[in-house]
Amino acid sequence: MYSPGNFLIMLIVRCLEVYSYVILARVLLSWIIRNPFNKYYIFLVRITEPLLGPIRSLLPNIGLDLSPIVAFILIDIISKVLSGL
Repeated sequence: MYSPGNFLIMLIVRCLEVYSYVILARVLLSWIIRNPFNKYYIFLVRITEPLLGPIRSLLPNIGLDLSPIVAFILIDIISKVLSGL
């Protein structure tokens, strides 16, 4: 049986895991979908841009968007810290 605190931490870690999959879906769809007005792609952009946008503004512009990689690393670190490694 989980305590309420442990349950909340597990819930946050699972939400971060789902968010990682959403970011991955956005990356993969950006390679496949050539129509930027596709409703699924727009949904993924709206969901992921609050995290990827600030990361993108901190990274130097090298012609390749590395913000999803940085986001994956940050999500992984936060998940491990919350889980207690």
